[in-house]
Amino acid sequence: MLNLVLGLSGSAKLYKLMKALAVYLKKKTVLLIFAGLLGISCFGQGPGPKSDFWTHVRFGGGIGLGFGNDSFSFAISPSAIYEFSPMFASGIGLQYNYSEFRDSKFNAIGGSIMSFFNPIPAIQLSAEFEQIRVNRRENIGDIRIEEKYWVPALFFGAGFGNRNVMVGLRYDVLYDSRDSLYANAWVPFVRVFF
Repeated sequence: MLNLVLGLSGSAKLYKLMKALAVYLKKKTVLLIFAGLLGISCFGQGPGPKSDFWTHVRFGGGIGLGFGNDSFSFAISPSAIYEFSPMFASGIGLQYNYSEFRDSKFNAIGGSIMSFFNPIPAIQLSAEFEQIRVNRRENIGDIRIEEKYWVPALFFGAGFGNRNVMVGLRYDVLYDSRDSLYANAWVPFVRVFF
């Protein structure tokens, strides 16, 4: 009789174990079916639309080279802009200048953030913030002067041209005649973008 009770009790445990296993497998089966249907649904939609980000990005900048009586200068300023619309674009630029005049040497490196507004295709209004690190060395007789400093510039300008080339004039509202890279607060420009 004791075996019979143990047997019943063992079979009850086995029954409970089998029932728990069946519930577990049902949950896993439902989960696998759901995941399979989700995968089919995702593949059925195909690849999403391709991003057109790079079709709105334009690259450009400027390059300069100068020679003179005991002087040499070189400048390069690559930049990239993103056209949000035919009227508005914004971007970043880098700048490097090197100049040598007799016993004086000048290095400047920095970057800029720029925004352009074209009320009509041929006219461009611009705002540009530029931050430049200047390293200047001058030899005056036996005296050697070295300066290292930062120069900010905030330009507002207007230009005339087409989609790829703009020619104009910009004004530096932060102009400081002692430290500025430019001889005057009014600076002409030629912008080229492709």
